[in-house]
Amino acid sequence: MANAWKRVKPKALSPKNVLSLSFFFLLLFIFLFLYNRPPSNPNFTQTLKPQIYPIQPFNCFDSPQAYPVIASIVEGVKRPFLYSLSDFGNLPEKPHKNIVRVLKGKPFRKPDISVTIQEVLEKFRGEGRDGIVVDVGANVGMATFAAAVMGFRVLAFEPVFENLQRICDGIFLNRVGDRVTVFEAAASDKQGNITFHKLVGRLDNSAVSATGAKLAFKSNEEVALQVRSIPLDQVLPDSESVLVLKIDVQGWEYHVLNGAKKLLSRIEGEAPYLIYEEDERLLQASNSSSKEIRDYLQSVGYNHCTQHGTDAHCTKNLADRFRPQLLNY
Repeated sequence: MANAWKRVKPKALSPKNVLSLSFFFLLLFIFLFLYNRPPSNPNFTQTLKPQIYPIQPFNCFDSPQAYPVIASIVEGVKRPFLYSLSDFGNLPEKPHKNIVRVLKGKPFRKPDISVTIQEVLEKFRGEGRDGIVVDVGANVGMATFAAAVMGFRVLAFEPVFENLQRICDGIFLNRVGDRVTVFEAAASDKQGNITFHKLVGRLDNSAVSATGAKLAFKSNEEVALQVRSIPLDQVLPDSESVLVLKIDVQGWEYHVLNGAKKLLSRIEGEAPYLIYEEDERLLQASNSSSKEIRDYLQSVGYNHCTQHGTDAHCTKNLADRFRPQLLNY
């Protein structure tokens, strides 16, 4: 038993064991290095640039939370994203069709603009072009999040507070806080304040024009409020590459375009792909017309426009003239 307590002299490591341990630690180091690298997903290739804007972006953390929060995934888009539902209908008598779809376990019925944005951006990505997306009249973010989940940075302009709350929901739900900058403002051709008309019970038809706001929903009550306005040219520096400019402002499109003259006057290849709503009734309610817009766009070099429903797609590049036909509209 005395030998059981005898100290055993440790053996020195052989050169072979030293080499094996060194190889093991080298493999461990390589594994840890690769594991902690940023993801190389091509969907997230943009480098975020710190930017100082002339107006303060909307702060979702300081904003009161929208309530209740009901969200659903959007159907049929190549890059799925979540949408914070805002239209509930007349509960419980006649809930909105999308609430009914959620209760049945179905996704939110996709809006055309979400598919359009993703398909246009896919084409640009295939060509190796990089830049941001500007979403004017962002509403609750159907174009904004379609672009953000692809990895693109987005500047979103929206003056209606309830819509801003839903955008904040979507920023959190889609984990895109580092890619979406929101402004509580209406893009226009002058800086200051303008009277904006909001429909009670609707978040998708507010407009600068009272007539335009009530055009499709004559029975809804309309409320006038003052909102901040700013031209896009004052927000977007010349150094900022803009891939797509989407505008949906219920007839105020001409004023938004007029406030973006420097942006739209960029040379071919640097000017943004333009998508804007061209509804003659709404334009007339704001004392403009589709002809006035087309003439203005030609004056800054946008000579190629195609119509898709109530949306117009315009470019300066002749090759891009047929881009929409290549998409699955």
